[in-house]
Amino acid sequence: MKTAIVTGASSGVGRAVALRMLSAGWRVGLIARRSDKLADIAGDWGGAIPLPCDVTQEDEVKHAFAAFHREAGRLDVLFNNAGIFVPPAPIDETPVNDWNQALAVNLTGMFLCARAAFGQMRRQSPQGGRIINNGSVSAQAPREFAVTYTTTKHAVTGLTKQLAYDGRSWDIACGQIDIGNARTEMVEALIAREKAAGRPVPYTMDVGLVADAVLRMADLPLEANVLFQTIMATKMPLVGRG
Repeated sequence: MKTAIVTGASSGVGRAVALRMLSAGWRVGLIARRSDKLADIAGDWGGAIPLPCDVTQEDEVKHAFAAFHREAGRLDVLFNNAGIFVPPAPIDETPVNDWNQALAVNLTGMFLCARAAFGQMRRQSPQGGRIINNGSVSAQAPREFAVTYTTTKHAVTGLTKQLAYDGRSWDIACGQIDIGNARTEMVEALIAREKAAGRPVPYTMDVGLVADAVLRMADLPLEANVLFQTIMATKMPLVGRG
C-alpha cells in the first residue's frame, strides 16, 4: 500500500487530495490544526491517520512525521499544501504581523514538513520518495494587494528547485503544482469580496480536478518527475495582456 502525508488536510485542496488518495487505496497521514476535522475524515476512511499538528512548530512536525512512520512504516509522498491567505491590502497597509504569519505558515511550515519528509525518505528502505509542493499560480503572477501570499509562493518555487536538485542522490523527487481558482473555501471568500466590491466574479474550476492532478503526480515511478504543473480555470487571466 502506498503511503502519503497531506498537510492542510482539514479543508480545501488538502482535504480533496487526501480523500482522492484514500479512495485510491493509499494510506494517508492527515496534518492540520483542527483535530475534529481530521477525526471526521478518519472516521469514514480506515486508511486515514489523523496527525493534529501546527506546521509552524518544529517539535510538532517532528512528532507528527515520527508517529506516521511508526504507524505506516514508510513515507512515499508528501503533499506539502498547508497555507494561508491574509486579508488583502497595499503593502503600506499590511500589518507586519500578517507578513510574519504568512511567512510562518506558507514558507517555514513548508520547509519544516519538507525537511521531515526528506529525512525519512533518505533513511528508509527502500530509499526515496516524492515531495509535491503546492505553489499556487501566485508563484507565477501576483494577485492585487496580495504581497504576503505572492512573495511566499514565489519562495516555494525556490524550495522546489532546491529539493529536486538535492534529492537526486537519494531517489527523492520534488515537484510543484500551481493551482488557479479551484473552488475551495478560500476562493469562495475571494468571490464574495469581488462581488461586494462590484467587480467581476473570477472564473473557477472543481477542486476535484486538482486532486486528480496531484494523484497523477504522486503515482509516477521515481524515475520520472513532474517538476512544475499548472492547473487552472481555463478562462482565468493568468497569461496575456490585460
